[in-house]
Amino acid sequence: MTPSAPGTVGTKDTRLIVVRGNSASGKSSIAAGLREKFGRNLAIVGQDNLRRIVLRERDRPGGANIGLIDLTTRYALDNGFHVVIEGILYADRYGTMLHDLVRAHRGISRCYYVDVPYAETVRRHATKADAEYLQHVTPDHLSDWFREKDLLPDALETVIDAASTLDDTVQQILHESGLDQVLPIDR
Repeated sequence: MTPSAPGTVGTKDTRLIVVRGNSASGKSSIAAGLREKFGRNLAIVGQDNLRRIVLRERDRPGGANIGLIDLTTRYALDNGFHVVIEGILYADRYGTMLHDLVRAHRGISRCYYVDVPYAETVRRHATKADAEYLQHVTPDHLSDWFREKDLLPDALETVIDAASTLDDTVQQILHESGLDQVLPIDR
């Protein structure tokens, strides 16, 4: 597929979904659930993977991962993939990049903020299977990272509260993005 025109990204048929929220709010589970329900041709652009694994970079203003998330998303959309960007993605650090992507995307874009109270993030965090991760990331870390309702400006996001089950959230996003009406492509 040829790249999109300057200032635009993707096609009228591609979907861009952004899932943001605090640590342990369920963002990665939502992204995995979307892929499981939809199938192939859905790229997951995970902030943690690109920032921590690929770049081994701390989350800081102006970090290189911000541009890498943008480039990866644009590349996938321009090649006909639907994209789910997921991560904490603090509004003050990632907001401009996310706004620019949504504005440039020619298809349907939907943004979601998973709003889970701090006590629930601690409870969910404790259920993670990676014992080494649990030793290195403590409730004190979660407290330092936690931002109450860190919403993007301009009412860009739909807020998903803690009462929404994983399946309900996945179904809501599939429906609102129109992915429930799109056939996956077996690549």
